[in-house]
Amino acid sequence: MSTPDAAKSGTFKIGGDLAVHRLGFGAMRVVGKGIWGDPEDRDEALRTLKRVPELGINLIDTADSYGPEVSERLIREALYPYKGIVIATKGGLLRPGPDTWIPCGNPDYLRQQVFISLRRLGVERIDLWQLHRVDPKVPREEQFEAIAAMQKEGLIRHVGLSEVGVDDITAAQKHFKAASVQNLYNLTNRASEPVLVHCEANGIGFIPWFPLASGNLAKAGSPLDAIAHRHQASPSQIALAWLLKRSPVMLPIPGTGKVKHLEENVAAVDIQLSDEEFAELSALA
Repeated sequence: MSTPDAAKSGTFKIGGDLAVHRLGFGAMRVVGKGIWGDPEDRDEALRTLKRVPELGINLIDTADSYGPEVSERLIREALYPYKGIVIATKGGLLRPGPDTWIPCGNPDYLRQQVFISLRRLGVERIDLWQLHRVDPKVPREEQFEAIAAMQKEGLIRHVGLSEVGVDDITAAQKHFKAASVQNLYNLTNRASEPVLVHCEANGIGFIPWFPLASGNLAKAGSPLDAIAHRHQASPSQIALAWLLKRSPVMLPIPGTGKVKHLEENVAAVDIQLSDEEFAELSALA
């Protein structure tokens, strides 16, 4: 059996000039429970990260808040100096404890976090830095202005946004070119469909987080279950194949802290859904 290769997922140019394979890796799950502290099996987490480029993945998504700090530190330990790998990170959330996330869009805080991520990752410029959340307590223009200033300084190459609507993207474009949008999106939750359509029309990379959710759709006897059996695949692999077929700007980043799960996820690039199967799956949610 051949080694799965994420290159088969196709290529997308972030910001029009930063080419990555469309199937990436989300590094949220290489940390502890509650996205807090060190992973239960640190050696396995490092093995997983080291396996990522071997499987053709050259886009890794992380955040300063994963751990906090832990994900970025492990990425550097496993993969520095990142030959040919784009490390995308995020900032703009406070972490007072496990499973707790509080938006903080104070311009000074955002700037501080960019500098800390630069130091932690060991780079002089972040290829893709994304605002983790627009803080409702701070005028969004102030947040966007601070980010634009850091991009002009050369601290950030491309800027992205997370959990935003079309109105937010349009407002941000007055300050910088939005290269990516990272919103909740999967087979069972397509509330961000209007955002995806906007991204398609404007060449913006769409990074769906929580991409493998299939919920009750995966139960025995369901259409998803039947299609999975037909392809000798898991429901999560079918969910990934559906995302990749859904749009050329789609950049799924399934995450895990285990090598076996990573390899299973990347194997989804070999699944070719027929147009009929795609339509059947699309009608489920």
